[in-house]
Amino acid sequence: MGIETNRIWMDGELVDYADATIHVLSHTLHYGLGAFEGIRCYKQADGGAAVFRLDEHLKRLLETCHIATLDCPYDQDELKRACLETIKDNGFADCYIRPVVFLGHGEMGLSALSNDVRVAIISWPWGAYLGDEGLTHGIRAKVSSFNRHHVNAAMVKGKINGQYVNSILAKREVMKSGYQEAIMLDTEGYISEASGENIFLVRNGTIYTTPLGSSILGGITRNTLLALAREQGYELQESRFTRDFLYVADEIFMTGTAAEVTPVREVDDRAIGSGEPGPVTKELQALYFDTVKGKSKSHPEWLTIVE
Repeated sequence: MGIETNRIWMDGELVDYADATIHVLSHTLHYGLGAFEGIRCYKQADGGAAVFRLDEHLKRLLETCHIATLDCPYDQDELKRACLETIKDNGFADCYIRPVVFLGHGEMGLSALSNDVRVAIISWPWGAYLGDEGLTHGIRAKVSSFNRHHVNAAMVKGKINGQYVNSILAKREVMKSGYQEAIMLDTEGYISEASGENIFLVRNGTIYTTPLGSSILGGITRNTLLALAREQGYELQESRFTRDFLYVADEIFMTGTAAEVTPVREVDDRAIGSGEPGPVTKELQALYFDTVKGKSKSHPEWLTIVE
């Protein structure tokens, strides 16, 4: 997939796509210390555009910077204006937004305490991360041989650039075997998350998901689905569970800003439920899309209008 965009926000100003470059000695390129976010803007039912849960995403970006000992030169309000400016300048209604905070060139040792902290914000049109077919009919997933990070070996609550090598290896491993997504266990053998999504399962009408205290990212889409499910009266359990509990689930779905709400029809060559997206998944997926696209008015506080 090529990136289609005209202008990128870098260090306080919009620059042309071709001019948004960094030095080959930029520290983050070599060592991976950086913070990033994934955010979506949706065309609304009234024809306008709105960013979904922008404040929560930018808060998490700055929390990741804090975890990673990066002093971001912009506060949340400045980053918010920059995101909206970037979307508007490119004329997008539906797009993905990627803010990234990284260390520039200077020192090449591990600490790099004197290197400038730089910020870029890129926006581009991006469809269904796991495919339109996956959104409709579900995907095939496989438990990876790569474990999710131990909670004290990596800072799992931050979206830190270099930590995603773990997820990349898991994703590449299963895709080469014909699956669309990897499921990762924690270092004790319990279900953690997918390579870039949180995992939910439905069994006997109860919705289960791995708790925040485990080795998972605190997903904003995860939080959204918990809120929507609670409002629909579903029983929710945030608890650890094993891979064989996935096999006997009635339904499984994954959530993430890129993946949105994607059903899982098969895990480790075992059909999940009927092998098609189940009624709970379909209901919550529809509620999610109605919410992000402004068709549902239940959570206007989650939408930031692009004006």
